[in-house]
Amino acid sequence: MTTSDHSIKESDKQIKLDAIDRRILRHLRDNGRMTNVNLARLSGISAPPCLRRVRALEAAGFIKGYHAELDGEMLGFEVSFHALVGLDSQAGEVLSEFENQVGSWPEVRRCDMIRGGGDFLLRIVARNTSHENELTTRLTSVSHVTTVQTFQVIRTSKHHSGVPVYGLD
Repeated sequence: MTTSDHSIKESDKQIKLDAIDRRILRHLRDNGRMTNVNLARLSGISAPPCLRRVRALEAAGFIKGYHAELDGEMLGFEVSFHALVGLDSQAGEVLSEFENQVGSWPEVRRCDMIRGGGDFLLRIVARNTSHENELTTRLTSVSHVTTVQTFQVIRTSKHHSGVPVYGLD
C-alpha cells in the first residue's frame, strides 16, 4: 500500500491523505507539543483548517495519542533489556493470560507477540542489574513460560517514535 492509498473517513466520505496531511503527521510525530498555529505554519495552511485536519486524523486513528519521551536513566532506570519468551502453548487463553500478566508490570514497556524464535519479545527497563535479575526470575515463573532469553541493551544508536511518513522523511 502506498501513502496515496491511505485515506481517512470524515463525515462518511473517504479523503485521501495528501502532502499537507503527511506534513501534519510528520511534525506531530516529531513534536507533539507543537501549537496548532505553529503546526499550521509549518504545514503551509492556516490554523482553522489545520485543526480540522488534526481532529480528522485523530478520529480516523492515524494519530493514536500524545506522550512525553522520558529519560529513563534520569528517573533511575539504568538498565534496558529485551526478553525473548517462549510459552508451552499458543492457545488464545494462554496468550491472553501472559499478555495480561506482564502487561501489568510497569517495567515492561513493550510486549510484542512475534513469529519465529519465540512467542513474545518484551522491552523491559530496570533500576540496575540486580533488578534486571529479579525481573527475569519473575518472568520465568509466569504460568506457561518455558524459555526466557534476555539481551541487555548496551547502547541505543537510533530511537525514533512512530513510523516514517513517506515523501517527507
